[in-house]
Amino acid sequence: MVHANAVLTPRTRLRLARLIVEDRWPATTAAKMFMVSPITARKWAARYRSEGPAGMADRSSRPHRIPTKTPPPLVKRIVKARWRRRLGPVQVGGELGLPASTVHAVLVRCRINRLSHIDRVTGEPIRRYEHDTPGAMIHVDVTKFGNIPDGGGWRFVGKQQGDKHKAATALRTGKTVNGNWKIGTAFVHTVIDDCSRVAYAEIHGDEKAVTAIGVLQRAVAWFADRGVTVKRVLSDNGSAYKSHAWADACAALGITPKKTRPYRPQTNGKIERFHRTLGEGWAYARFYRSEAERRQALPGWLHFYNHHRTHSAIGAPPTIRLNNLPGHHS
Repeated sequence: MVHANAVLTPRTRLRLARLIVEDRWPATTAAKMFMVSPITARKWAARYRSEGPAGMADRSSRPHRIPTKTPPPLVKRIVKARWRRRLGPVQVGGELGLPASTVHAVLVRCRINRLSHIDRVTGEPIRRYEHDTPGAMIHVDVTKFGNIPDGGGWRFVGKQQGDKHKAATALRTGKTVNGNWKIGTAFVHTVIDDCSRVAYAEIHGDEKAVTAIGVLQRAVAWFADRGVTVKRVLSDNGSAYKSHAWADACAALGITPKKTRPYRPQTNGKIERFHRTLGEGWAYARFYRSEAERRQALPGWLHFYNHHRTHSAIGAPPTIRLNNLPGHHS
């Protein structure tokens, strides 16, 4: 690829070199015609004589040797201090007797210049991945939100008024246990495509295996309507996803089930981050007068998320990555 400041493209370099080598033009005349210096013209002519048309391509400007480069043993000590103790360039430089700028340059080359790039548990660089095609992997999980009492919850009306609304709703629905107000929980079963981040969600009253299987079947059909064939599904180690019924359902759908490492929610990080967005953008985004009103708002918010909201990881709405699937356009 030609760099941004190049005056000549490889094709133009070849024309210039042929004028000098084959047509016997003076280098000064050819250089003036192509608005470059005679030295540049002679350089491309010399490369054409020795290498032919292949010599017109760009070459790396990296030097053959760097005498002042930080030695590998010192790089290891810098990286070790960063991983093990999460020290900054100034602290590491003070310990090793190096300028902070040198330490920072090493951290940048190793891609651990930001602490957010290092896993807090293992101290190793975070391994980020993304499947190349939609449907190659979908993530599934369940998140829970307390139901909203009639009249609104405490986040918007205050704790005292919220408790009154909760008590009235519990009495109306008959969900009081030993004087405690129980208005139930919304179990939101979520599905997100690894490549495109397109999301699918349903609200249910439990997180049992039969419910999770039904959500998976409907989600696979929903993706199929959009030209996406699901091949793998990644879940945590919840009881619903460890059941034989879940494995049988995946086999019937032709999907390979995958599990995250125990106690490592980062493995399923895309859907965990989606749950946070779901809470901020839908569950607690505005005042809802009842749980029914909040549930009615979910389909509209999902449409906004999939079609209009710019996803920070891909720089566009998720459905953009579904628009050019094979067979969609001629």
